[in-house]
Amino acid sequence: MVKKFDYQGIDLTELEKMPMEKLFQLFPARARRSLTRGITDSKRKLIEEIKLAKAGKLKNPVRTHLRDLIILPYMVGVQVNVFSGKEFVAVNISPEMISHYLGEYVITNKRVSHGAPGVGASRSSLYVPLK
Repeated sequence: MVKKFDYQGIDLTELEKMPMEKLFQLFPARARRSLTRGITDSKRKLIEEIKLAKAGKLKNPVRTHLRDLIILPYMVGVQVNVFSGKEFVAVNISPEMISHYLGEYVITNKRVSHGAPGVGASRSSLYVPLK
């Protein structure tokens, strides 16, 4: 049996139909504050692109540097390529991501694996223990 998604007891289809003011009241305080302060032109442009992508009117995938965009219910089902600082990483937006930021799903750093000592290293740092 497949688990049906609901956000705070409300079905996804109802969330999409809900007016923005009521939807904002369901979100956590940080997301609510961000959305009530207004949406910038760059975010508005990205939201329009996401709507076009969901309707299937875009050929190219949606690419963005805006990691601080809050995921809203009508964005579910769209693939967005978010910049990680080095490359664009594909993020498929699922219902569980509602009210989170896009940047939360793209890691900006990678694990450091140190190699051998460099050219100007001292004699003592050249010793590397064998396992």
